[in-house]
Amino acid sequence: MKKIGLLGGTFDPPHLGHLLIAEEVYATLGLDEIWFIPSYEPPHKQKSGTRAEHRVEMVEAAIKDNPNFSINTVEIERRGKSYTIDTVKTLKTRYPAYSFYFIIGGDMVEYLPKWHRIEELADLVQFVGVKREDYQFQTQFPVLEVSIPRVDVSSTMIRERIAGGRSVRYLIPDEVFYVIKEYHLYETE
Repeated sequence: MKKIGLLGGTFDPPHLGHLLIAEEVYATLGLDEIWFIPSYEPPHKQKSGTRAEHRVEMVEAAIKDNPNFSINTVEIERRGKSYTIDTVKTLKTRYPAYSFYFIIGGDMVEYLPKWHRIEELADLVQFVGVKREDYQFQTQFPVLEVSIPRVDVSSTMIRERIAGGRSVRYLIPDEVFYVIKEYHLYETE
């Protein structure tokens, strides 16, 4: 049975923190692959101002050199708000022999009780919480813990830096920067 890590997000843009999380979970849990799943419209935050096809292209650029990473566009294809339960059910139907590990930030672990249909979701997927060494999870749900080095980078910070004309070198892969430049993304946030 293949073990697949799922890393969802808007990836607006994808940055080195996303890649570090994926690599640490992949290596620590001995997974077969990590699938990056860009959302079309996340249910918990404002819709991205960046077109879905540009975010997909940025993810493809970010992961192209890692044979263990791939992109799955199930949420982009669905359109509209994407709830994790719908995504996981679709993936379980398409890949019944795979087991899925849904990767979430340590800060999201405490919000699991508020997730849409969480009881059903917890039966379908293994949650993986990424955390700093000194952080302890508080949850009633089974969550595997993976410690990651702390990297203070966010998509919001990168968008703001680009809009302000500041460098984002060493925060995003060069290939992602080239996509951003090609489409003039984030220049006037």
